[in-house]
Amino acid sequence: MSEMIDEYLADKDEKWHEAFIKLYQTIDENIPEGFAFQMQYGMPSYVVPLATFPDGYHCEKDTPLPFLSIAAQKRHIAVYHMGIYADDELLTWFESEYPKHMSTKLNMGKSCIRFTNPKKIPYDLIGELASKVTVEEWMNRYKNSVR
Repeated sequence: MSEMIDEYLADKDEKWHEAFIKLYQTIDENIPEGFAFQMQYGMPSYVVPLATFPDGYHCEKDTPLPFLSIAAQKRHIAVYHMGIYADDELLTWFESEYPKHMSTKLNMGKSCIRFTNPKKIPYDLIGELASKVTVEEWMNRYKNSVR
C-alpha cells in the first residue's frame, strides 16, 4: 500500500481505515492510465499531471488538473469525482446504478459521494465509475468547459 495513504490515515479515526484502504485500492486498480496519484488539497488524489496538461487547473497554472480524490472525514468517507460534476450523462448513469448495488439512499453533493457507514460502500460501482473517464476525455471536457 502507498506510504502516502498510511501518512494520510495516521490522524484519522480508526473506524475508517479498512474501508478507506479498500476504496483506494479499488480506485487505483480501475482508474485509466495517465492519471497521477498525489496529495492535492490535503487529500489522496488522482490528477492529470502538468507534463500531460501543462495549462494546469483554473488560475493556478502550477496545479495539476484534479480528477478524483478520496477523504476520510469526521462523519464519512468521501469520493470527490469531478467527472460526475462535469458530465450529466455520467451522473445519470451513476445515480441509476447506485440502487442496483446498495439498499441505502445515495448521499451526494455536486461532485462528492459520501459514505457514512464504512461497511456499506459499493466498491465495484466506485471502481467502475473510476474507470469510465480517460485522461484525454477529462482534459477535453475541462478545456471545453473553461472557454
